[in-house]
Amino acid sequence: MFGLYFDPMYLVFAAPALLLAMFAQWKVSSTYSHFSQVRNARNMTGEQVAAYLLRANGLNLAVRDTDGNLTDHYDPRDKTIYLSNGVARSSSVAALGIVAHEIGHAVQDAQGYAPMRLRAFLVAPANVGPMIGYLLFFIGIFINAVGLVWLGIAAFSLSLVFALATLPVELNASSRALAMLRSSAIVGQGEVDAAKAVLTAAALTYIAAATQALSSLLYYVFVALNLTGRRDD
Repeated sequence: MFGLYFDPMYLVFAAPALLLAMFAQWKVSSTYSHFSQVRNARNMTGEQVAAYLLRANGLNLAVRDTDGNLTDHYDPRDKTIYLSNGVARSSSVAALGIVAHEIGHAVQDAQGYAPMRLRAFLVAPANVGPMIGYLLFFIGIFINAVGLVWLGIAAFSLSLVFALATLPVELNASSRALAMLRSSAIVGQGEVDAAKAVLTAAALTYIAAATQALSSLLYYVFVALNLTGRRDD
């Protein structure tokens, strides 16, 4: 896609990943919507679950509210668990899974989990790399400089590296979450399975993000190879 020109080949690469992303978003929304209506056996709110699991893991961390829907996250910079209002105040089984997942990230941080450290290291390069990559890529196309095009692709590939580095961090946090819930005294029969359904749906969004980054990268490589081929001719 250059200027006002649209390359139909872009859809060949992008469409499957886009469809997966749309499905992942639907799956998360529908699964969360369903299990957010199911009250957990102990009638514990997300905040109460967070406090319980933090104590169980020997962690003394702050738990604070954050705006938005499904914006829950753990911030290793200030060692704080942030819960959206829909989770912090909810006593649903969906809240159980989401809170346990964020506690899983806190445990990763406390234990120095290597993939989490790698992802943290990649945050800044992954934010800047794609912007620089796009710029170098399109300037290279415009002036017919193949080397600059490939340099742009290398910079853009940082977004894929970050997406791939994120996968083990998120999957491991979910695995830790389910283990916590199974070993705790706060979940009733079948609630771990419900939490697993929520976390599995959420994991699909990270897989979709990696797939989108890969599909974009492959498209740019395809364009660069065509440009190289034309120069060789």
